[in-house]
Amino acid sequence: MNETITFAVFAGGLLGLGLYVLARALFPGERSPVSAVARVDALRARGFHPGGSPSSSAVPGAGGGPQQPGPVDRARGQLGEWLADVFLRRGWEMRSLRADLALLGRDWEGFLAQKVLMAALGLVFGPFVYGAGFMLGFVSSPFIPLWLALVFAAVFFFLPDAEVRRDAAARRRDFRRVVAAYLDLVAMSLAGGRGLPEALKAAAEVSDGWALRRIRTALADARITGLSQWQALGRLGDEVGVEELRDLANSLALVADDGAKVRASLGARAETMRSRELAEIEGTAGKKSQSMLIAQLLLCLGFLVFLIFPAGMRVFGF
Repeated sequence: MNETITFAVFAGGLLGLGLYVLARALFPGERSPVSAVARVDALRARGFHPGGSPSSSAVPGAGGGPQQPGPVDRARGQLGEWLADVFLRRGWEMRSLRADLALLGRDWEGFLAQKVLMAALGLVFGPFVYGAGFMLGFVSSPFIPLWLALVFAAVFFFLPDAEVRRDAAARRRDFRRVVAAYLDLVAMSLAGGRGLPEALKAAAEVSDGWALRRIRTALADARITGLSQWQALGRLGDEVGVEELRDLANSLALVADDGAKVRASLGARAETMRSRELAEIEGTAGKKSQSMLIAQLLLCLGFLVFLIFPAGMRVFGF
């Protein structure tokens, strides 16, 4: 009896704490000046004026642009914007996840809306699995436990995070390979007599791949905003989470006036990136070789059991 009362009190307290945290997250207090300025910057980046009205260039369908989104897409967009505003008010920056999304070219609001919709799907999928198990006879009680729906909702809620982390890790590896080749091209352009700004721009125009397009866009934005090109590369490294670009920007800021030092620095950095990539490839190949060896040993063990089992049954008289 005492254990039941203790469990009920503990469960009630835990439920009340969860409801309090949920209420604080959904209905935050007064917006701080910092969050208000950040919200204005975010709206301006999406093409909105501070007053909240969209600019003429950002209105869908204006001037022959994209057509108006459907009601489902519009509701999903409004949900994502509301969730992004909640995150902004609470100060939840999620920089690593934002860098992964920026590398994949996905927007933050759509990702938050996807997480909530996946959690809602998990709430429905949990009872569906339990009902299927009840119909097949695997479970005896027809009452669906609440914890099963909550577990599936939590798992589905974090599935987009795992997907983004996996895709961003693969895309970041490709980006590092492109950066290593890009540094070699810049060094070759410098050796041909070009200046550093011209070499950075010319090396980014040799291909139309997505990585070099991101670098070209960053360099073009630097000319518009008045930043130096290595500062633009450093900002791009911060945006997509590639440390090599940040280190490159710092080194170029130190030796930008000396062409010989720039060439030596770029060559050494490209060689370091290739050596690191080669070491990672060798490590991955070693892990795969070990996995294949374990699989082959398990197959051999199963084959030996298959051969010995009939003889063992005869010897022991079964």
